Amino acid sequence: MTTLDTELAPVLPEGEKPARSTTSWKKRKTWATVIWAVVLLAIVAVVLYPLLWMVLASFKPSADINGNVALFPENPTIQNYVKVLQGIGGIPVYTFFLNSLLLAVGSVIGVVISSSMAAYAFARVRFAGSKIFFGLMIATLLLPFHVLIIPQYIIFQRLGLVDTFVPLLVVKFLATEAFFVFLMVQFIRNLPMELDEAARIDGAGHPRVFFSITLPLIKPALVTSSIFAFIWSWNDFLGPLLYLNSTDKYPLPLALRLYNDQTSVSDYGATIAISVLALIPIALFFFIFQRFLVEGVATQGLKG
Repeated sequence: MTTLDTELAPVLPEGEKPARSTTSWKKRKTWATVIWAVVLLAIVAVVLYPLLWMVLASFKPSADINGNVALFPENPTIQNYVKVLQGIGGIPVYTFFLNSLLLAVGSVIGVVISSSMAAYAFARVRFAGSKIFFGLMIATLLLPFHVLIIPQYIIFQRLGLVDTFVPLLVVKFLATEAFFVFLMVQFIRNLPMELDEAARIDGAGHPRVFFSITLPLIKPALVTSSIFAFIWSWNDFLGPLLYLNSTDKYPLPLALRLYNDQTSVSDYGATIAISVLALIPIALFFFIFQRFLVEGVATQGLKG
């Protein structure tokens, strides 16, 4: 050891032991990692248990579901799925899937078109009272949906639109979803104004700037809004329950009720089976586009 090393070496008081070795620190870190992993696995198990129970219960006979707490079926059967695929009330099951798909896709198209235009107007177009109108729009987030049920129903009833898909879709094309408008407004405000100014110097107006510059740059926000709109529409029960009366127009959430409203008998096996089938499209849609969901929520500006 050199003289310099001797001078820089820490001098411990008499009787004091050296600090713990690197090996001891590594062992402690390993144990902390293991404990943290076990805790996370326990949380995941608790969260996923209802889904696992539903999937396994769909293979149980209806008589074994009510009051049976066993996770795995004792006598597995696919009769629940056979019964579901046969349809109900003379209506094939794919009709309910097509109705749900029509409402979900229509909602996505309406939300993307109307919300993006409204967001561009609030973020880029200067007009009198823009801040007031934007504040009023944000305030609608605090307004419960149930407050609007009766007046909306009366309007559509007088227009003769009850028992059609119009009441469920037309509002999506009117930028009534304040959450999506707010999301896109915040995203557009993060875009450099120099892009718009350069386009205006070249003679482009608001329509050209919106379609050629803004829309391509807010793709993450558009995809995020599409995911939420698709999921919310696919799972919507109250809206179709209010406006749809014909069984052949029911989406999947209402079709689930049919298996529990036949006379006084509830077919729990078929109900769970069609619930599992209804989860498959929405799960695939989410897993395919989840990376866009994270990017749209987390992005705060342009990447250089």
